[in-house]
Amino acid sequence: MGERKYVQLMFIVGGMILAYVLVMSTDWVWGYFQKPPQLYVNGVGIGMAMIATFMVWRHRSTQQSASETVSELRKVTWPTRKETSQATVVVIITVIIAAIFLQIFDAIWSRVTGYILG
Repeated sequence: MGERKYVQLMFIVGGMILAYVLVMSTDWVWGYFQKPPQLYVNGVGIGMAMIATFMVWRHRSTQQSASETVSELRKVTWPTRKETSQATVVVIITVIIAAIFLQIFDAIWSRVTGYILG
């Protein structure tokens, strides 16, 4: 029963995100023709999201894929706080070095093109 609650939660959250996207899309498309009543926009968007979510939820291969995803995520070992901070420092230093390199290249290229065009 442990994995099923996460699978159901994934479908609920996915349905809510889909409902938001469809409400915004319906408002955007319908807004081209006239100012739509907000109740209709919400009804159409939420209704389409509920139907789509229910159809995906009822599909056996989708349920199986979601269950496999949850079971694989249980096997993940997350980095410790120390490992995360060390990796963050490495990324920051790498970005700084790349920025310096690109700045030098940009300065050289500006002078070259300045001599050619100027």
